[in-house]
Amino acid sequence: MQRDHRMGFLAKALVTMVALFIAEYLLSGIMISGIWSGFFAAIILGIVNGFVRPILTLLTIPFTILSFGLFLFVINGIMLALTAVLVPGFAVSGIFSAIFGSIIITLAAGIIENLID
Repeated sequence: MQRDHRMGFLAKALVTMVALFIAEYLLSGIMISGIWSGFFAAIILGIVNGFVRPILTLLTIPFTILSFGLFLFVINGIMLALTAVLVPGFAVSGIFSAIFGSIIITLAAGIIENLID
């Protein structure tokens, strides 16, 4: 039988939560007040990335083309900053912390998912 490589929603949220805590550890501009704040931030980040990010990406296509795709890092940072606004106990102190945090979260989540599979 072929193995299903799709992770469940809860497993994906837990992986994202661990990645958020890794980003908090590495960057002074990201603060998470506890496990539940990290868990809810992971859930909200998934929802924001699923619904808001595609719309924002579509609206900023000219900037993305002019920057050779580098503007997508800014969009990812904005999604992380928006999550910080929506989740009490989760804070991002600036756009650069948000951009670097989103890069760290993406890399950490990818590594963790590969280790699980």
